[in-house]
Amino acid sequence: MSEAIRHRPARAVVIGGSMAGMLAAVAVKDQVGSVEIIESGDLPEGPEPRVGVPQAVHIHLLQSGGVDALEELLPGVVDQLAVAGAHRIPVTTNMVIYSPEGWYRRWQRATHRLLTASRDLTDHVIRERVLKEPHVSVRTRARAVGLLGDGRRVTGVRVRTAGEGAGEHESELRADLVIDASGRASRLPHWLAELGIGGLAGDRVDSGLVYASRMYRAPVPTHGWPVVSVNADPRLPEPARAGGILPIEGDRWHVSLMGAPGGQPTRDADAFEPFARTLRHPVIADLLALAEPLTDVSITHSTANRRHYYERLASWPDGLVALGDSVAAFNPVYGQGLSVIARGALALRDLARGGLVPGLSRRAQRAIARPVEAAWALTVGQDIHFATTTGRHPHFADRLLQRYVSRLSRTATGSFRTATALTDVLTLQAPPTSLVRPGVLLSALLGPLRPQLEGPQFTPRELELLDGVRARS
Repeated sequence: MSEAIRHRPARAVVIGGSMAGMLAAVAVKDQVGSVEIIESGDLPEGPEPRVGVPQAVHIHLLQSGGVDALEELLPGVVDQLAVAGAHRIPVTTNMVIYSPEGWYRRWQRATHRLLTASRDLTDHVIRERVLKEPHVSVRTRARAVGLLGDGRRVTGVRVRTAGEGAGEHESELRADLVIDASGRASRLPHWLAELGIGGLAGDRVDSGLVYASRMYRAPVPTHGWPVVSVNADPRLPEPARAGGILPIEGDRWHVSLMGAPGGQPTRDADAFEPFARTLRHPVIADLLALAEPLTDVSITHSTANRRHYYERLASWPDGLVALGDSVAAFNPVYGQGLSVIARGALALRDLARGGLVPGLSRRAQRAIARPVEAAWALTVGQDIHFATTTGRHPHFADRLLQRYVSRLSRTATGSFRTATALTDVLTLQAPPTSLVRPGVLLSALLGPLRPQLEGPQFTPRELELLDGVRARS
C-alpha cells in the first residue's frame, strides 16, 4: 500500500454540495476520518432553492431503484421524506399515463413505488441528514480550481475561497480521495488534461425540448392522488410535446410542460394552460383549469443528454472519483437523474467498504458507469427518434429496437406481466436486456390481453372529488 494512503485518519474531499455531493459524502464517510464538502455558494437552512440548481423548479421524482439505493445509504430517510410531505406513488396503481401506444392501466398490484416531492424538500431532508454525520463538514463560498497530484494519483484540490472583502484566497487541500460532484459545469475533463490524461470520449444528444414549469394549489387533497403524464409520440409529424403533474408536499401540484423546436412553451403565464391543451390529450389542461397557479412560469433549455466516458480511459488516477451530472446528465423528461445518482453513490459505498486501496477509484468509476449506461440506453434510445434531435440519429438497429419497445408498450396497456417487465427497467431495477427474456418476448408476440382504454382511468373517488370542485366553481 502506498505511503499516500497508509496514514490515518484518511481524508476525503467532495466537490459540490449537490445531491450527488451529499450522497458521495455518505458513501465514503465510514472509511475515512473526515469528509469535507466544497460548495461554491451558501447552503440554504430549509427547503429553499440552492444557487446553481436551476432544474429544481421543474418536476423531480425518484424511481424505485433510486428510492431503494437512497434507503440503503441513509436508513430511514424515505420515512423522513414522507413525514416531511413527500408522496409514495405505487406504480402503476396511482399513475395516469398516456404513452404513445395508449393509456396504461392502473393495475392494483403495485410492483414499484416512486417518491415525489419538490426538489427543494428532497435536497433539504437529505442535506440535513448528511450534515448531522459527525465526520462530515462543509466549506461554503469555496471553489475547487484544480487537482493536486499527477496522472497516477490525485492528492487533493486547489481551493479558492471568498474572503470577507472583495478578494479571494487560494490554498491547497490535501486528501486521500477527491470526489467530483460539481454537476454539468464540472471542470474535470480540463483538470485531467492538465495531469496528462487525454483521449476522453463523450456524447451529447439533444432533442431540443424546452421545459416550462410552475406550481399549483391542487383543487383536491393530494394524498393518494395519482401522477398524471402525457408522453410525446416521436411518430407524429408535429413537434414533440409532453407534460406531467406530480403531487407534492403542501397539497400542491408541480407541473411541467415540454415542447420541441417549433412547438416550445414560453414564460407567458397566460399561455401555460393553452399550451397544455395542445398535448396529445387534454387531461392535464382539464385538471389545471380547476387548480390555482402559485408561481410564475420557469423555463429551461438545458435538457440535452450529455455523458463523459471516464470508465473507458486508458489510465485513471488513484484518489479520484466522479459522480452525478459531472459524469452524465439526462433529459429530465424521463425522470432518471436522481435515481442514477443514488445508485452510483451506493456502488461507490459498496466498493469503498474494502478501504481506500490502490485501484479503488478505477473500479468505482466503472461501477458508477453501470447505472449511467442503463439510463443512457433508455433516454437516448427514445430521444434519437425525434426529428429535432441532434448529436445522433437512429440506425436500422435503433429503429428495429424502437419497433419492439413500442410493441412492448402497446402490450403493457393490457398485460400486467409486460407492464411489470417494462417498469422493472424504467425504474432501474432491471437492465434493458431483461426485455428480451423469453417470457417477455412471448408476451410481446401475443399482444395485450385486455382491450385498450379509451381515456384516462380515474377512480370513482377521484372523479367524485373532481365533480365536487366543478360544482363549486
